[in-house]
Amino acid sequence: MGVPTAALCLAWALALACARPLTHSKPEAAGGGHPHGAEPPSNDTDLAQLCADEGGFDAATLSENGTMLFFRGGEVWESSPEGTRPHARALAASWPELGGPVDAALRLHRQQHPQEHQSLYLFQGEQVWAYAGGQLRPGFPRRVGDEFPGVPGGVDAAVECHPEDCGGETILFFKGDMAYSFNLALRVTKSHTWGTLQGLGPCSAALRWLERYYCLQGTRFQRFNPLTGKVFPGYPRDLRDYFIPCPGRGEWHGNASWGEAGDRCSKMPFQALLSDDIGRIYAFRGGLYFRLDSHRDGYHAWPLGQMWPGLEGEVDAAFAWHGRTYLIQGSQVSIFLSEQGHRRVQGYPRALQEELGVPSADAAFTCPGSAHLYLITGDRMRLVDLMQTPRHVGEPVLLPHDHVDGAMCTGDGVFLFRGPSYHRYPSVAELLGAQQPTPPQSIAAHLFHCPQ
Repeated sequence: MGVPTAALCLAWALALACARPLTHSKPEAAGGGHPHGAEPPSNDTDLAQLCADEGGFDAATLSENGTMLFFRGGEVWESSPEGTRPHARALAASWPELGGPVDAALRLHRQQHPQEHQSLYLFQGEQVWAYAGGQLRPGFPRRVGDEFPGVPGGVDAAVECHPEDCGGETILFFKGDMAYSFNLALRVTKSHTWGTLQGLGPCSAALRWLERYYCLQGTRFQRFNPLTGKVFPGYPRDLRDYFIPCPGRGEWHGNASWGEAGDRCSKMPFQALLSDDIGRIYAFRGGLYFRLDSHRDGYHAWPLGQMWPGLEGEVDAAFAWHGRTYLIQGSQVSIFLSEQGHRRVQGYPRALQEELGVPSADAAFTCPGSAHLYLITGDRMRLVDLMQTPRHVGEPVLLPHDHVDGAMCTGDGVFLFRGPSYHRYPSVAELLGAQQPTPPQSIAAHLFHCPQ
């Protein structure tokens, strides 16, 4: 049986990698393209130089296949979805048409517009090049103002803003202290003085990473609201602690000690999985989480606190309901508001017994549009109606498994995870009526695209 489609958008979040931070002026020139050729071996000397450099980037974006690209001068640094070390290649080798460094780079995601979908745009002075499938699109290069009316040439940075974040299909352009919002459907541009009013910018590069927007400034970066330009508290931060895999620094320093837990292709069990109200899918293992539903952003593991501030340790079970995410750790549960930056609800964590009527749980899941929570302990499953107050726990029902590590329910059915495998059931009713487990399927192969 193949991997489910809508539920398990089979890829993994955050191929955050890395580029060599360099500083160059941005001459006006020409070019565009897509990396080609075999991946060169990583270079420890280059990585050391990259981590010691105090420069910045000319441009940054994600490629058509989810790798992260950082541009500086005549080179582009690329990271693979498999999380290998970044490697550099000459722009001339990757994009034969390119005549010099780029000012800005942008990947456009428009499924309803096949001609533009997954196009990679490279900006140089007054011109822009658009590539799809590694080939220059007909009619390019074009003047920036002809392709994006109202947007000036010589932009410093560009990033696509998704409809759920900007209220419509939008591209944000930055030039000096000015920002420009270009509406793709209406073909109109609005200007903003975010640099003056909000302190955002100038941005030497910009990128979107899983609903978050970043302005890069030398070796520093800020996270900002794409509607208002407001910078989030706690910024700026150093790129070398987050986006560059520098030995001994930041999140990458912890990566060396993550071992199998941080290796998406390992057979180490996942302790919990979660599909939230809007289809975001997370997997938890060893104090880390992976993101499954955004294949365009690559593969990576991150500590829990990166997504759920203040949360540490292992997650035993997880589920989402009514705009809230419930993360169970031992005998306690924490609740986070899913649409407010994953802010923890005041008064939590609190006792699981008090919140849901059980002392602990091996796995938990809710199905889309339902207030029924299913809690699994050992080989038994119990129902909790989340609409009831106080909540009542139903009688235990026998499962066709003696135990599971995690569980999840989506529009494609119920998924039970055990060891390196998962089992799919079309519905809760068919799970409860099953006399034997369904055939096991490989988590690593089907969900992580790992070689078999």
